[in-house]
Parts: sequence; structure tokens; C-alpha cells
Amino acid sequence: MTLLNRRTFLKRSLTATMGAVAGASGINAVSPWVLREPLGVDTNVSLWMPFQPRHNPPLTNDLKVDVAIIGGGYTGLSAAYHVARAGAGKKVVVLEARGVGNGASGRNGAMLLPKTAVEYMHFESSPEMHKRIYDVTVESMYELIALSHASAVKDSVFPVGALQTFEDAEEAERSRGYAEQARQLGMPVRYLDSDQTAAAIGTRYYRGALFEPNAGRVNPMKLVHVQKLAAEAAGAVIYEDSPVTSIEEGPELRINLAAGPTVKARSLILATNAYTSKLGFFRNAIVPVYNHIAASATLTDAQIASLGWNRHAPFNDSRKLVHYLGLTEDNRIYIGGGNPDYAFNGGVEEHRGLNAVSDLRKKLEQLFPKLGRIEFETTWDGLVDMTLDWAPTVGVSGTDHNIYHGLGYCGHGVNLAFLFGRIIADLEGGRESHWDWFPYLNRTPPYIPNEPFRWLGIEAEMAFYRMQTP
Repeated sequence: MTLLNRRTFLKRSLTATMGAVAGASGINAVSPWVLREPLGVDTNVSLWMPFQPRHNPPLTNDLKVDVAIIGGGYTGLSAAYHVARAGAGKKVVVLEARGVGNGASGRNGAMLLPKTAVEYMHFESSPEMHKRIYDVTVESMYELIALSHASAVKDSVFPVGALQTFEDAEEAERSRGYAEQARQLGMPVRYLDSDQTAAAIGTRYYRGALFEPNAGRVNPMKLVHVQKLAAEAAGAVIYEDSPVTSIEEGPELRINLAAGPTVKARSLILATNAYTSKLGFFRNAIVPVYNHIAASATLTDAQIASLGWNRHAPFNDSRKLVHYLGLTEDNRIYIGGGNPDYAFNGGVEEHRGLNAVSDLRKKLEQLFPKLGRIEFETTWDGLVDMTLDWAPTVGVSGTDHNIYHGLGYCGHGVNLAFLFGRIIADLEGGRESHWDWFPYLNRTPPYIPNEPFRWLGIEAEMAFYRMQTP
């Protein structure tokens, strides 16, 4: 049986539920009111957590500002940096529920990639638009690299390239055609046959790969630190341990915090990604899915040399339940992806996925059998924001057209969030014409039904995928 491509993840499952939703539209309509999503965020226990910068004090008094940003991850910090830098005299604050980078920004798979998830190594749009998206995301990537290199925080970004690998010979051969067309358009993607792939990443498991030189890996939490310092240097004020409980819309927005203070703002930026629906926004556009990652103990230089993982470039496969791997600067292998989880009604649950971790170990041993049984020293999980069609959205909404957002990264947020922070700053500053061409501007992702239909659809499709997994 041909394995389904990862772009069908969630799409088929939730599409299959739409007939049921049509037949039970009353339940679907009242579900958000009856089953309100619980507030809360999960705890970051990732390999990168020791690099989290020291927390700023929480907000303890009422404020009136020009721009309030909820969320201190890559999107929020980039928006704070770009808005404060472009808007001389604007009062910009960031409200982070725990510490900056506590969410996906500080616990992700550490891959720095161009394009969006739906366009990565794949022509989803016209070749001309595909190239334009590539150019703007690569430009953003090098701005982020320059910002990192200028920072006091060292070793946050490693521009070593990245690979997408293929288990299936037919899919590998199709990728050769993509590489040829991409190079004709001016994108420096290279096709690698099975021998070249093995030489690049030290495993003969794959039948081929595409190598993207404009890519790399990061230390996720160090990169958070870089952007926190940049935002503060530009004039933004960051409050941590300051969870928001509700938002009241109007020409002047009112943002209520759990501890009691309120913030009044002319503009609001939702930089909450997988947690956005908990505040009542984008419930039918985003699915918060649990992703699992594990890291080995530090390997010896001899073990690393025996692999032949040249350049230490990270890679991901193209399977329906994608895996991604990388090497850290201190010789640890990390692997993530595989079987995701979904908690009913977007619930936050700590330390899920024991079965997923076991599957990650099996996958790692398949890839690198010469290492023998590999014990994980650290495992973690957390919510990521997925859309039905794997495409993100950035734009403005709200009854008074003053609530901005960037979300739906589907695993490509390390670079894309920095770009979306810049786009949000342009929108908020009245420079929206710069982005009229951008296909993700103010797009509405495909509709996702409410509970219980979304849970039923996701669980059914995940069961189907697991049955297909060899």
C-alpha cells in the first residue's frame, strides 16, 4: 500500500467528519459554549529549557499602551521587536503566561527552514509564487541569522543546510524533478541519490533526499533569548508570569490578567499559536496537537564520527507521520514527530506519549543500527498549531479591525514566525500594501468542526495511520 503523504494529516480525518457535522449542526453550534476550552499552558521540560533567559517580573498594575502582545514566543517577540523598532514612541508590551519560550518556541525540533510547511519541497502554488515565498522566507531567515550573530547570546543558529529524505523510491525519483525545476527558478535545492544521502547523514535507510542549503538548525531557547534581548533593546517591555484570562473587544481593547491587572490597548497581537482558541479566537481554524521529541545522552566523538553525519545538517522525512532528526552542539541526537496526540477539547495534559517515545526509539535504531540500543536521556512533548491544509495565516480581524495574528505554522514556525512578526508590524503600522501579494495574508483556514466531531475525526484518522505504519 502506498503511504499517504504527510499533507493529508488531519485533512482527511476532519473532512470525513463534515457529513456528521451537517447532520448534527445544532451540537456543532452550541459546543463552543457548552464545552469551553480550559485555560492553561503545558510545562516546558525540553532539552533546551536550561537556556531559558531569567524571567522578568510579572505585571502588577493596570496599564494603558499602544500595542499589547499576548505570548512571548517567536511570533510575539518578533512582533514586539518589529513594532517597537518601526513605531517611534509606541508603547509596546508583551504578556507571557510563564516565561518567554515556554511554548513551542522553546521546545521545538530545532530546524530552521525556508517556505511554509505546505510549500516545503513541493509546488503547492504556481512556480512563480512558490519562488516568491521562497525568496521572502530566505530573506527573513538571514535577517534572523544576522540578529543572532550580533547578539550577546552565542551559538543560537547554525546555518548548515537541511535535508528532506524519502523512503519510497518512486517518491525519491519525483523529488528529482522538483529539484530540477526549483534550480531553474533560482532555488539552490540539490537532489541526492541514496549513496549521497547516506554520505550526508550517515544512514542508508533512505532512497534519496533533497538538500536545501538555505536552512539549518538552532538552539531554540537561545534563539528565544536573542529575540527577547532584541525586542527589549527596541523599546518593548516584557512581562512574564502574567497569564491573560480574557479579552474584551472594542476600539480600545481590554485585556484581563489572572492576577487582577488589566491592560488597555489600541491594538492587540495574538501570538499564542496552539493556545489561541483558549482565549476564544480561531477555534475552527487551528487544531492543537501534541508533538513528541526525545534526545539521547551525549555521544562520544568516535560515535559521531562513525555515523558520518557530515555538516551535522538536520533532516526530516516525508512520511504521513513525519520524523525529524538533528545533532546538537554537544553531540546528542534528537528525534521528534511520529504519532501525534490530541487531547479532547484542546485540553492541556502534562507528560503524554510513552508509546510515542518508544516508537521514536525504534525509529532511531532503524536509522542508526551501528549505535545499538539508544537510551533517551530527555523526552518531552507539547502543543503545536496545525491547520487542516498545512498553510498558515497572518492578518488582522476583530470587530474593530485591531486584533492581529500569526499562526498555523504546522512545524515551520522557527523562521516563519520571525517573518510574520515583521508582517504584523507592517499591518499594524498601516503598511499592509507591502504584503498584498502574500497568499497567507488574511486567509481563513479550512473550517474545523467543534467537539465531539473533531476528536472523533482525529482519533479515527490516527488509528488508520498507525495501522499503515510498517
